Amino acid sequence: MSESTTEGADKVHFELVTPARLLATEDADMVVVPGGDGDFGVLPGHAPLLSSLRAGVVHLYDGDAIVERIFVSGGFAEVTAERCTVLAEEAVRVAEIAQDEAGQRLDAARQRLAEADDEKDRKQAELDVNSAEIMVAAAKEHGGG
Repeated sequence: MSESTTEGADKVHFELVTPARLLATEDADMVVVPGGDGDFGVLPGHAPLLSSLRAGVVHLYDGDAIVERIFVSGGFAEVTAERCTVLAEEAVRVAEIAQDEAGQRLDAARQRLAEADDEKDRKQAELDVNSAEIMVAAAKEHGGG
């Protein structure tokens, strides 16, 4: 086995795909994913897993340091011993979120919630408000302008 293959065994290969594009592909020591039933960490050798995603932030680690944060609005994650693949409805690097745009998104979602005229529209608007609130919080934490 070559040295680079051995090194790769100590990392999890991470890919994040949206309907529009491949947003990220990199190796990480650990990936923390906002699963539908709570956050979960993925390390090399993880047991196979399929999970829904809720709105939240995916964290990529190099050692003990978070080196990348990516907001996702929902989707699915597939985990194997070697990789973690996230199929996201929407995703954006937290460093690229502008606070004012995230705030406008939250305002629009709140307006849709106030105007919802049936249960289905209300539930979707509630999800949109939750997603926008998480996006705003991530932008504030990162200091996005």
